[in-house]
Amino acid sequence: MLSGVLGSDRSVSVNIAIMRTFVRLRQLILEESLSDRMEKLEIDTDHVFKIVFQRLDTLERNTPLLPQKRRRIGIKQD
Repeated sequence: MLSGVLGSDRSVSVNIAIMRTFVRLRQLILEESLSDRMEKLEIDTDHVFKIVFQRLDTLERNTPLLPQKRRRIGIKQD
């Protein structure tokens, strides 16, 4: 606070350095928090994808196979 009140060039540069230090510290804290959030999101999505793939496997096993010779639907192209 004293460096902001004093009017010398040195006190101004010290005040700027202090403010930059606090800004950088805040950025580091936010980045840390963001990386934690990303890691948690990754874990959650892994869990969701595991469930989705299990359900797809269940559907695949329970889906009846189509006969080899069946009437095709649509327009015939030569």
